[in-house]
Amino acid sequence: MGYIKQNLDFVFERIKEHLEIASRSSDEILLIAVSKTFPVEYIKEAYDYGVNNFGENKAQELREKAEILKDLDINWHFIGRIQTNKVKYIVPVSEYIHSVYREKEMAEIDKIAKKHNKIQKILIEMNISGEETKGGITEKELKNLLEVAKKYENIEVRGLMTMAPYTDDEEIIRNVFLNLKKLRDEYVKYYPNLKELSMGMSNDFHIAIESGATMLRIGSLIFGKRNYQK
Repeated sequence: MGYIKQNLDFVFERIKEHLEIASRSSDEILLIAVSKTFPVEYIKEAYDYGVNNFGENKAQELREKAEILKDLDINWHFIGRIQTNKVKYIVPVSEYIHSVYREKEMAEIDKIAKKHNKIQKILIEMNISGEETKGGITEKELKNLLEVAKKYENIEVRGLMTMAPYTDDEEIIRNVFLNLKKLRDEYVKYYPNLKELSMGMSNDFHIAIESGATMLRIGSLIFGKRNYQK
């Protein structure tokens, strides 16, 4: 698996290159290695090379990996679609939950976080591109959900998350990312903790960096092609 270190060298170099283009510093970006479907051995190798933030999109897979690797200083990020009956597996181990966009999810996260005496950091998922196949809320719905979040003492909204449309047109992708940043910049005046921008994956993270991302979710470029048939 030595290729993981080579891949990380490549990713680190690309991140550095695009931070320089955008006149940004390395402490403004958090790399989340998306380890979904990959075994813990892959995570250990990336961890040994200095990565300690990992993303999973299945609640039970997250729980199992977190238990196996509990002795490592790992920050887990849940980035998948939320099923409320599985929030009990996500909250105990997650530093951030990136994909919240319904009040019933907030209510359940808050309930479980309270049991664990924890303030759960969450991001609100935005559907900037307007694609029906994507989760998330519209720009018009954001203010209401931010106000709703105030009701829950054991969650803290730390930022916004989005996914770009599947297209080779970089201008379309850039517009989606810049619109998310514009939205964050507008609302952070009233919600000071709303600082994070989780956007950018293996194929578009360079655009995300130049558009103001604070969190990158990179998987296949680090770990290789996924086998979903496993």
